[in-house]
Amino acid sequence: MAASSWCSRHSADVPLDAARRRRQWSGRWGGSGWPVTVLSSNPATVRHRRSAAPVALLLAGLLAGCAGDVKGVLGPVAAGAPGTSKVTMLVATTRAPDADEGVLFSGERGKSAFAEITVSLPPDEKRTIGEVQWPSRLPGNPATDFVTLKVDKLDRTAALARLHAAASKVPKRRVMVFIHGFNNRFEDAVYRFAQIVHDSGAEVVPVLFTWPSRGSIFAYGYDRESSNYSRHALENLLQALARDPAVGEVSILAHSMGNWVTLEALTLMAIRNRGIPAKIANVMLASPDVDVDVFRTQVKEMEGRKPKFTLFVSQDDRALAVSRRVWGSTARLGAIDPDVEPYKSEMEADKITVLNLTKLKSGDSLNHGKFAESPEVVKLIGTRLVSGQPITDSRVGLGDRLIQATGSAAAAVGTAAGLVVSAPIAVIDPHTRNNFGDKVEELGRSIKDAGDATGQAVAAPLERASQQR
Repeated sequence: MAASSWCSRHSADVPLDAARRRRQWSGRWGGSGWPVTVLSSNPATVRHRRSAAPVALLLAGLLAGCAGDVKGVLGPVAAGAPGTSKVTMLVATTRAPDADEGVLFSGERGKSAFAEITVSLPPDEKRTIGEVQWPSRLPGNPATDFVTLKVDKLDRTAALARLHAAASKVPKRRVMVFIHGFNNRFEDAVYRFAQIVHDSGAEVVPVLFTWPSRGSIFAYGYDRESSNYSRHALENLLQALARDPAVGEVSILAHSMGNWVTLEALTLMAIRNRGIPAKIANVMLASPDVDVDVFRTQVKEMEGRKPKFTLFVSQDDRALAVSRRVWGSTARLGAIDPDVEPYKSEMEADKITVLNLTKLKSGDSLNHGKFAESPEVVKLIGTRLVSGQPITDSRVGLGDRLIQATGSAAAAVGTAAGLVVSAPIAVIDPHTRNNFGDKVEELGRSIKDAGDATGQAVAAPLERASQQR
């Protein structure tokens, strides 16, 4: 949606110019479903600050499009609708409780708390894979929107008991833990994870670990410190999962800044246990907002046994380009080119598989959420990576290729050739082909390298906006 288009603020249509004149506006970036909140509409007040980059990030999102947004969607609705699907997840959080039952947990820091939440998703024929269908008003309509059906707040003992019971009922007793990124309200993390679990088709017990994020692009520093604040709580959760005899295997999926707290928790576990417990089998790092040099140090500190690591990167990730400018770092891990040195050799040495998503189109204007929004990638998570299955060219039919090894003739989990996702995952096997049917379209449109140029492109709207005022 262009800058002259209309934006929606809590179901009320507001022209973008009017939204800029107001001191506060809330919405969601394009198709990403991620929230944005503007506390000041005057870019000039922040132009000369180091924090100007996040403002540019916001403007890039606004220029790309915005959608309706309501808050407090976690209040349970009275009834569901025909054809809907349900996802029940356990939640562990370091957020402070909120008195509003529709919010449940705030963005402030608190003691470890637990809950079980059931989310209803609209019928598949009424939604797009990879998207969260947010209500435009409350209560949401189960026939068209994600809605909450049930919320139970639990103490630690009750939460672990429910986990134990749930793990005993799923194939191979698999658990998937999701750790969200920067700028996520509690409800954002809940609905996004419900979407990932459903769209991936993963047969797992879903466990959401959510740390205190204020859900504002202007709270980057607070969010970063909050992720640090939460690393011991995440480690304790992972230790509990590893000790539970009902749990057979644990996969971790972390996004953006959530990779920081994940890697810190795993490093603590490795140091404490002289290795990471064998039950923690797979770790998927999606668009990690982590400095490459810091990642190198963390990997070295993970002594002993390590899980299988899969890294999702995209060189056109605009959010990471901005983060790089904010931190003044050499590179962010989620935006590296795995086919150039020293990354190629380092990933091979550390046996890290890299999936290069640069050529995938994305409904997210920032190209930061491809792992969840691309039907091909989210299915890959559910049908291959969670189970630790190899990903090789031998699994792909002749002609239509999902994977192209860019550094060697073949690539598999545990090797490190960069993998370029450039064709439908439906070509892999009958199971995935049946899930997609005829709805999958071929992807492969190249997107130019983000690098410093992307950072400049994202920052440019800020300068133009300030000159026009």
